[in-house]
Parts: sequence; C-alpha cells; structure tokens
Amino acid sequence: MIETPEKTKSGIVLIGDLPWGTHFCQFYSTKKDLVDILVPYFRAGLESNEFCVWVTSDFFTTDEALDAMTEGMPTFPQYLEKGQMEIFPYREFYLKGGSFDLQRTLNMWMEKHDEALSRGFAGMRVTGNPYWIDNKKDWDDFACYEAAINDVIGGTKLLVLCTYSLEKCGVVEILDVVKNHEFALAMNRGAWQIVTMPVLAHNRNS
Repeated sequence: MIETPEKTKSGIVLIGDLPWGTHFCQFYSTKKDLVDILVPYFRAGLESNEFCVWVTSDFFTTDEALDAMTEGMPTFPQYLEKGQMEIFPYREFYLKGGSFDLQRTLNMWMEKHDEALSRGFAGMRVTGNPYWIDNKKDWDDFACYEAAINDVIGGTKLLVLCTYSLEKCGVVEILDVVKNHEFALAMNRGAWQIVTMPVLAHNRNS
C-alpha cells in the first residue's frame, strides 16, 4: 500500500490543500499577479506554523514584499518579529558567492528546511524568482537546478513555488519551466488556471 503524503493548506483557492513535497510554479505579468498568489500562500503557511522564505527580485523587491504581506495580513509583523519568515533579495541567495551554483543553492534550502523542523515548525514553504537571469548559460543551469529539486523534495516537509516572468520567457523557456514543475498557475482571460505537463504529473503520482 502506497502511503499518501500528508497535506497542508496552499492558501490558494484554485489549488486547495497540497501534499508536502510539491514543487509548482506561477507565470506572472504584473506585480498584482505575484501579490494575488504569494500573499495568501504565505499567510496560510504562517497560520499553519510553517517557516516561510521569500527570495525577491528586482521586479518585486524585498520592501514591496514586506508591504504586500503587511497589507494582506495585519498580524504579519508579529510573525516577522518572532522569526517565522525571512524575506531577502536574490543576490543574498541565488548569487551568494558571486554566481549561481546549483548544489550550493540546494544545500541552502535543505539546511533551512532541517533547521525549521528542528525549531518546531510544521514544515517550510518558499518562493523564488529567477528574474535576474539574463543569459542562456544561467537559464540552463537554473533549469537543471529546478529538475534537481524534484529529486530531493520527496519525503520533505517542503512546498516550493517558483515564479516566472512572462516578459522573460519565450516558448522554449515556458516548456522548460512547465516540464520541471508538477503544475503551473497561469492567467487566462482574467482568471487563474492550472497548467500541467502530463509526464511529470504521472511520474509524481505513480
């Protein structure tokens, strides 16, 4: 008998509860797109005693993320004060050491995950944004990193939501992104919808 992974609230109405170990993404065009998804996502995590990490970008900065969380969750400053959430720019994470390193980045996530559990949190949910990528090598390296997440996320108390700017993605990049995630959230005619790549969804559910 296959054990069903424990679930947690995503905070996103369209999705509902998600199994721990879910790696999904969002395509966005505007700052409002990010706020609409990420604020309820993190609100649900904080209210469920989860440790939360938001790695920000030049498109939507750390200050903007702090303002959005405070506006969307009046009690947010209390969670921030007690160290339940970290919000910091991509340079301090993805480019720590001066350049992107796949293994170092994976290790940092897993260290944060293990530390969160040791501190008594129910799990950890995160978001990251590769808006900083401006060349093919970094894109290819980041795509390999996204694929590697799928190899290590099973069995963890971790939710990973990656956000991608449609301004930065052509058809090839969109296919890369969807291929490496269980599903994607995309805006279609004013409403969010779920987009899946059948092969990955089948592999994750088998």
